Amino acid sequence: MSIGARSRAVLASLGTLGLALAAAVSPASAATGTPTTPTHLFNGNRNCSTDADRPTYLWAGTGLVVEGVPGTTDPAGNPSVSVRYQAWPVTDPTHLTTVTRDHASTGFEAPATLPAEALADGQTYAWQAQTVIGSAASDWSAPCYVTIDDTRPANAPTITSPNYPPDVWNQGGDRVEFRLGANGADDVTGYEFSWQQDLPVIGTSIGDYGIPQPTDPYDDTRYFKRADTSDGSATLSLVPPRGSGVLTLWVRSLDRAYNGSAITSYTFRVGSTAPTVTPADPSPGFGEPATFSLVPDPALQAKSPVVSYSVRTTGGADDKTVEVPAAADGTAETTLTLDGLYGERLWVSSKSADGWVSDEATWSVSYDTSPTVASDVYPEYGSGGGAGVPGAFTLTPKVKDVVSYTYSFNGDPEVTIPASADGTASLDWTPSTAGDYDLMVYATTGAGSRLAPYDYYFTVN
Repeated sequence: MSIGARSRAVLASLGTLGLALAAAVSPASAATGTPTTPTHLFNGNRNCSTDADRPTYLWAGTGLVVEGVPGTTDPAGNPSVSVRYQAWPVTDPTHLTTVTRDHASTGFEAPATLPAEALADGQTYAWQAQTVIGSAASDWSAPCYVTIDDTRPANAPTITSPNYPPDVWNQGGDRVEFRLGANGADDVTGYEFSWQQDLPVIGTSIGDYGIPQPTDPYDDTRYFKRADTSDGSATLSLVPPRGSGVLTLWVRSLDRAYNGSAITSYTFRVGSTAPTVTPADPSPGFGEPATFSLVPDPALQAKSPVVSYSVRTTGGADDKTVEVPAAADGTAETTLTLDGLYGERLWVSSKSADGWVSDEATWSVSYDTSPTVASDVYPEYGSGGGAGVPGAFTLTPKVKDVVSYTYSFNGDPEVTIPASADGTASLDWTPSTAGDYDLMVYATTGAGSRLAPYDYYFTVN
């Protein structure tokens, strides 16, 4: 049983449970109208086909869920009704299978299951529905036609790529062309593919009143490709999810019932296509504008011109991603203010006209924004002074625009003092007792940024 088929069965079961609960809480009342023919007919959560020459192909390994919305000429009466379904092989209309959904609610889908043992693989069936109230029954609906397909494609598909061979490191930049083949399976209608081994599940959402909302999976070109020719072959043109490294595409073929074959894969290698990132100043200052030039990988630019760059920052006060348009030659410039307390890193990828996104180039800078602390009376990692002996601590910034310092001794409440015009400050302190001390100090800039703290350890004699 394919993943898609299991999904459809689960959804059908959930729909049946929901409708049963709805019926259970709806008070039955005497019928005051005449039953009308059910509408909104579905089989296996797919649309009913009333064309005998174009049946719906369905997996029915655990039975086939058929459903329709019953009605009456007096829906306000809210009667509890039944829906009767009958099915037959188109080659033998006398061989009827009948199932009934009792205690259904008018206006809601009323699913029932045709048993698997009544449905032969490869056989085409017709089925129809009628609403029943007591001894009264509506006309039968027009027949729906289904062909049972319980056999998935016999072989996994074949995959080749004319421009990204598997055993070498390829130059990236061109979209990857894949050739998919049915590999001898005679009923392949398309393919499901993904850059991850777990392929998406084919399912159907359920709308209001339990009505299925079937869609054509091949409309989702992110994961599905309809066969291009009658022999089941297809061509894919994809941009990989990352610009370099070892990449794998996972593929399975699908038949008309969306039964999936075994999964196969194609692995290939792509060398780096990352751009070059160069700062105008090799050591840009903290909190100051820094200009960077962005240059595309030459081989990538030759294949498909770079049209933009994505520049991502990490470690700063406000990490962000900016998009930078490229000039006709693929180059660009961007100016950023770097304000990471301990440094900042740039991650830059390029995007080409054909949609190719390169791997990321990185550039980083380290900063020490903590203040310098010094004392003659109480030297760092040393001992001096004593209880009642005053000492001065000189605070000096390592970055510009420091307007104040905040300090605390041994975790006491913090105290803030202003900095002088050159950013320095002097802290006067007198200990009340001898012992070990930790002076924690951090600076604040005029823009309100709190900088990195510094812990100054010393001992009072």
